[in-house]
Amino acid sequence: MLRLLLFAGLACLACRLIFGKWPWQFAQSKSTRAQALFRARKLLGVRENATRQEVLQAHKQLIAMVHPDKGGTNDQVHEANAARDLLLNELPYPTPDKP
Repeated sequence: MLRLLLFAGLACLACRLIFGKWPWQFAQSKSTRAQALFRARKLLGVRENATRQEVLQAHKQLIAMVHPDKGGTNDQVHEANAARDLLLNELPYPTPDKP
C-alpha cells in the first residue's frame, strides 16, 4: 500500500514537472465563454490574438466553402457567422485619438 501511495505521489510530481499543472487541475473546466471562444477560433482557424481583418478574412474563406450554393448547409453558415460575431465582439474597441 505504501508503494502505491509513493508511486501516485511520484506520478503527480512528474505531471507537475512535465506539464506545469497538477493532475487534478486538468479536470477543472474552463468557463462557458472561454469554451465558446476556443471553438470559434478553432472553427475560423485564427489565433488567440487575431486582428479584426484576420477574423473577417477567415470568415470569408469559411463561408466560401460552406455556403449552400457550394454544397454546405444553412446551419454551417449560421455557425460561421456566430463565430465571427463572437470573436469580433471580443476585440477591444479603438479609442479615439485626443487632440
